Amino acid sequence: MEKLFYRPKEAALALGMSRTAVFRLIKSGELRSIKYEGYRLVPAAALEAFARALEGVA
Repeated sequence: MEKLFYRPKEAALALGMSRTAVFRLIKSGELRSIKYEGYRLVPAAALEAFARALEGVA
């Protein structure tokens, strides 16, 4: 089964960015995330949408 949510560190690895850059994107609203029981989680769909937007396909 594929992961549905990624921690910021995992999202950074998937995007080839630093963890700090991922938090900057989350704060600016460019990358959607949720907070659940104290954990910041990035939905897999949000990673895909962000990547498509970078490619200009969105």
